[in-house]
Amino acid sequence: MTDIVLATDLGGTNMRMAAVSRSGEILYRTKESTPRSHDGDAIIEAIVRMGTECRDNLVGESLVAVAVAFPGAINSDTGKISKAPNLPELEGVTMSEVIKGHLGMEVIFENDANAAAIGEHWLGASQGVDNSIMVTLGTGVGGGLILNGEILRGPDGTAGEIGHINVEAEGVPCGCGSRGCVEQYSSASAVVRIAQELAAINPESELNKQRDLTAEDAYRIAMKGDKTASEVFRIQGYYLGIMLGGLVNTLNPEIIVIGGGAAASWELFYPPLMKEIKARCYKEPAERVKITRSELGDDAGILGGAKLGFKSVGHSYAT
Repeated sequence: MTDIVLATDLGGTNMRMAAVSRSGEILYRTKESTPRSHDGDAIIEAIVRMGTECRDNLVGESLVAVAVAFPGAINSDTGKISKAPNLPELEGVTMSEVIKGHLGMEVIFENDANAAAIGEHWLGASQGVDNSIMVTLGTGVGGGLILNGEILRGPDGTAGEIGHINVEAEGVPCGCGSRGCVEQYSSASAVVRIAQELAAINPESELNKQRDLTAEDAYRIAMKGDKTASEVFRIQGYYLGIMLGGLVNTLNPEIIVIGGGAAASWELFYPPLMKEIKARCYKEPAERVKITRSELGDDAGILGGAKLGFKSVGHSYAT
């Protein structure tokens, strides 16, 4: 009988669940759009529904835990979600016991970028590295910090919230309540906003021909040589470089792993990102740090959640 964790990646747009073995093998997957409600009940119902689907499609496996990676901060002592800028209906909610009551398994929650950092450290780009930073570029900008081989959460569960590092003192207002956060300049949603703003003052850009512009549209247009679209990604990389430069000086990481859907524009934002790091960092840590793309892609958070799930119930996992 194979032990299985049902690992969920809960995003602002979509949510995915996978049945994961102790070796990191994904045995079954399911996905649906993230439902929205005023109190988070619809999300709880979706997790239970997806968990039931996974369970019904597995034969001969032992389900030991449910792990949920979500975009926010959680108090590890109380299990209460303290901050979720992109899913505000979850703030103040404690979902673990409700889900456990429906599925009959231990339920753990983890910040999605922390989970991705753990996944990459287990089976991906930062394997064998004691000091790493995970950056997730999606609806927002997330971060996970592994220092001396351990994830850093902080007493309030907010360590690693690098998306809310200020890069413009009087910048764009952010959902966290501050303004000028890097999330407002380097996330997928920021790419769309910046593209729309630049398109409005550059009528010759092909960006103006695209209805319901997405970050993927902007990337595609930039890759065709559109100068205005290319400028969008220079801006994305510029602000990422400012933020990461500060972290390189502060934490002296060995590797920075960048993942998430908006990392697809890597070849466009990477050069300006590196330019800022070289300009703003001490020479030795800037030369030491390796900056690379995620090896696990969309599965990083799911695999990190699975590892935490096995650990939470005292089950071993492949190292």
